[in-house]
Amino acid sequence: MDTLRQFETLIINDYEADISPFATHVHTYYELIYIYKGNGAHFLNDNNISYKSGDLFLISPEDKHHFEVKQTTRFVVIKFTDSYFKEGALDIFPETIMRLKFLKEVKLEFKNPHKSLLQNTIRNIVVYKESENLATSPYIYLQLLSVFGLIKEVILKYNDIGSPGLADKEALLSFIHQNIYDPKKYQVKNIAKHFNISATYFGDYFKRNFNVSYRYYINQYRTTLIEKRIEGGKVNMKQIAEEFGFNDESHLSNYFKKRHQLRPSVYRKKNI
Repeated sequence: MDTLRQFETLIINDYEADISPFATHVHTYYELIYIYKGNGAHFLNDNNISYKSGDLFLISPEDKHHFEVKQTTRFVVIKFTDSYFKEGALDIFPETIMRLKFLKEVKLEFKNPHKSLLQNTIRNIVVYKESENLATSPYIYLQLLSVFGLIKEVILKYNDIGSPGLADKEALLSFIHQNIYDPKKYQVKNIAKHFNISATYFGDYFKRNFNVSYRYYINQYRTTLIEKRIEGGKVNMKQIAEEFGFNDESHLSNYFKKRHQLRPSVYRKKNI
């Protein structure tokens, strides 16, 4: 199986084909494939998905795929590397959307006005594709963000399978706050899995959204809650340790001292 490589940050192809343009292959880059006209079948990983005019497919580097053309098809293929959106201030995160597993198993259904807007946006991109500054063009960059904005709106309608993958800020914080008493649930690997985000990418995602590291936020929020329990004076240290998932009082004491430079028992005397 061939591996197609790309070193330019952005390439846009627009062509027609009567037969499959490529055998099964993988890439080192991402692809947005818009079906301008025609129909056939798209073999994506282990899925056979029919296509027709107006359909859009999202391909990430680990995917293997090829097309079987039944009716002459015009493909608009937007290919970009992972560095293209790197500098963008964006809460959509195209790479995250591209890797959503359920998008490899179902076809996005665009209805008006999204369908017309998508078609118009793709048309705008095609008109501009011969520009010498294609990869650095703010116009093309914003047009592509518009495509992902439309994709995000459509995905949100899938609710159960779509919304978690986009990790809405409020939903993410709500999940953390609800599970702050269970250390296992807010471990990076578990929270990333819940929101369908790569565990290795989650740290960057969180810092970009909240301007602090995930570890720092967890420790600050957890410590604040512990302070309130101590100041309340209604529960002892053993109960606090159990509530927040510490092994014992000693574990809680060491954790608290690292952040306050004094043990919780001393902190209680100063604040009650």
